Amino acid sequence: MSDKYETGMKTRRKVLGDAHVDKAEAAKTDFDQPFQTLITEGAWGTVWSSDSITHRERSMLTLALLAATGNFEEIPMHIRATANTGASKTDVMEAFQHVAIYAGVPKANHALKLAKQTYKEMGVDL
Repeated sequence: MSDKYETGMKTRRKVLGDAHVDKAEAAKTDFDQPFQTLITEGAWGTVWSSDSITHRERSMLTLALLAATGNFEEIPMHIRATANTGASKTDVMEAFQHVAIYAGVPKANHALKLAKQTYKEMGVDL
């Protein structure tokens, strides 16, 4: 594997946790191997591994972008990742308030619903 892949796997594990990555790796097949390599090298090995901004800031950006574009499926995963990135509940709320203003209240409302459910599952007081 490439250096970007190795760096990406380290960052991915740091942000998402070993259990999540181990589960994803176990589900990988020959069919989706190229895609998994792409996201590990590109998203995790390049973007998330850059030290230009913090993982806390990346969490906030990622959650806002997922909500703003209606890609709600990954919001719970990235809420769980905030335990590793340092993004607080306040940070998440601020990100979703930006979504409400710039991308629409319904999207922000749905993202908040998912965040509340996920925080509850994590045992985080709201």
